[in-house]
Amino acid sequence: MARDVHGAIDTVWRMESARLIGALARRVRDVGLAEELAQDALVAALEHWPRDGIPDNPGAWLMTTARNRALDRLRQATLHRQKQEELGADADARGDHVVPDFSDSLDDADDIGDDLLRLVFAACHPVLSREAQVALTLKLLAGMSTPEIARAFLQPEATIAQRIVRAKRTLGDARVPFEVPRGDALHDRLAAVLEVVYLIFNEGYSATAGDDWTRPALCDEALRLGRVLAQLSPTTAEVLGLLALMEIQASRMRARLDGEGKPILLMAQDRSRWDPLLIGRGLAALARAQQQGGEPGPYQLQAAIAACHARARTPEATDWPRIVALYGELMQCTSSPVVELNRAVAVSMATGPAAALLLVDGLVTDGHLARYHLLHAARGDLLARLQRHDEARLEFERAAAMTANEREKALLLERARGAAGR
Repeated sequence: MARDVHGAIDTVWRMESARLIGALARRVRDVGLAEELAQDALVAALEHWPRDGIPDNPGAWLMTTARNRALDRLRQATLHRQKQEELGADADARGDHVVPDFSDSLDDADDIGDDLLRLVFAACHPVLSREAQVALTLKLLAGMSTPEIARAFLQPEATIAQRIVRAKRTLGDARVPFEVPRGDALHDRLAAVLEVVYLIFNEGYSATAGDDWTRPALCDEALRLGRVLAQLSPTTAEVLGLLALMEIQASRMRARLDGEGKPILLMAQDRSRWDPLLIGRGLAALARAQQQGGEPGPYQLQAAIAACHARARTPEATDWPRIVALYGELMQCTSSPVVELNRAVAVSMATGPAAALLLVDGLVTDGHLARYHLLHAARGDLLARLQRHDEARLEFERAAAMTANEREKALLLERARGAAGR
């Protein structure tokens, strides 16, 4: 029973923590303090729910508890200031000091807009480096743990932990306003915000860790933020490009898992289960992005790649040469080894696995993706298609050992067994 309750608390925290932190940050104007208050509420839930049962509205319970913790801290701070002011004063001359009622400053009124969007912009303030912006927002909005973020960045956990701590301290010291900027300030910070929303969506689409391959709530949240950003900046091509990418990718969510929650890879998916409404929305957003003119940016190019898949009624109908060309353009924008890997996979579909294996082997030699499990998974797939089954098995096993996602690990080990049985 206690295990079930703790599992429920973990689920609720994953679903509600971002909204909780965002609402608290608006009230206390300090992202670090908001996270502490939210953690206090989580600790209280771990103490009370196993004994009292899970409340009917767990999110509201957490918010009320965190709000009460905030009120307690504010009152304590006020009393402390009063005591300091009273030092040395004549005790008989003192009046009765009443602790102010902070309920007005901590009520549920929201006259600025969206708490989560404000939280993104606060965490993406230019006083922080881009790496710190992304790491902090993934922790606050995506609810990712420090180890999960470290795996997503392919960096040591200690590096990410220090980055997050310093980012929160920097925001507090700089007294960064908790607001959505307007005008030029909005556009100056859009690039960082777009990157964060993109990474949140990716974490929902393919979770880096845990028992589930996908986290649909994160995809939904990223999509919602993307739609809000498109309303704020309706003629910015990359905003529309990111929105288009997320809409099209989200259209596949139902087809990516079987009835038992096991992953289904792209080429094996039942395309009749792809959501035509989301595909239509994505293609329309991509068309609006392309109408803005200029050289396409990375999100627009990725959306164009996703559109190639969305327009193909069968895997065989996919325009793989076009996808290879789009990945070539994307490589010029990003110089990312992950993009090079994806292009190699597209090359394998367009011209065969032998040419692609040469490209993948070059990435192995390069070493930048040494800790990236999908490099070995892709190499295993190419080796299997070339009938080099023993080598393929080793690559799938190597990839399985690197991933922290249990569903993905099981899929990779299943593919390893399949290669060994040939």
